[in-house]
Amino acid sequence: MKLLSWNVNGIRAVHRKEIFLSWVKSSKADIICLQETKAHPEQLPEEIRNIHGYHSYFNAPTNGKKGYSGVAVYSKNKPLKVDYGLGSSPYDGEGRVIVAHFEEFALINCYFPKSDAYGARYEYKMPFYDAFLEKIDELQRGGKSIIFCGDVNAAHEEIDLARPKANEGSPGYLPEERAWVDEVISHGYVDTFRFLHPNKVAAYTWWDMVTHARDRNVGRRIDYFFVSQDLAPRLRKAFIESEQFGSDHCPVGIEMYK
Repeated sequence: MKLLSWNVNGIRAVHRKEIFLSWVKSSKADIICLQETKAHPEQLPEEIRNIHGYHSYFNAPTNGKKGYSGVAVYSKNKPLKVDYGLGSSPYDGEGRVIVAHFEEFALINCYFPKSDAYGARYEYKMPFYDAFLEKIDELQRGGKSIIFCGDVNAAHEEIDLARPKANEGSPGYLPEERAWVDEVISHGYVDTFRFLHPNKVAAYTWWDMVTHARDRNVGRRIDYFFVSQDLAPRLRKAFIESEQFGSDHCPVGIEMYK
């Protein structure tokens, strides 16, 4: 079973570059999760709203913001049910979460908020983090194995960004953001990439486009797949598709034994 996640930074933009559908086809993925789609379903052309061979699900902002945030899930197997949001109204207006329930696991695709340096978005992001962790813990207490993926907007440890010293205290590498990832792990969720590649350096998923940082691989690993501990023995691969262009992020993925 192959699962992929990609912050596309605008699904219509990456489609216009004639990248998206060819990537989907060549990936042969069972499930594809997208973040920052920046579109409501009715704004999408039919060929990406309903990709042949996949069931598709979209969550877009309900707070009136157009061209902002948004997530999507494409799955070859139809989920038992699909939920949109965390069920916490203060955090569901920006279209950041889809929960797809399958027989063997719950898949949560999330585009986590960015933060600023202890400003308004930081005050939004940290409670969102807590609400998200409460949600997946609740699902697990209900008997579900958990897979969650997405743009977490936080590099966890020094190995996860090119210039850790220079970025200490900067958004996306704040002590509180890093501590939240520690908390996720302490709750029994496994960072699949570090589980299989504990010492791999220069493995990044996001680069600043303004400074052409990708050309020099000055990036951060902020896109993740986590699984509950019961699923860790089934991990076959965890990988970063760093050669896939089309966004300021690249896709990440896992393969699992069925």
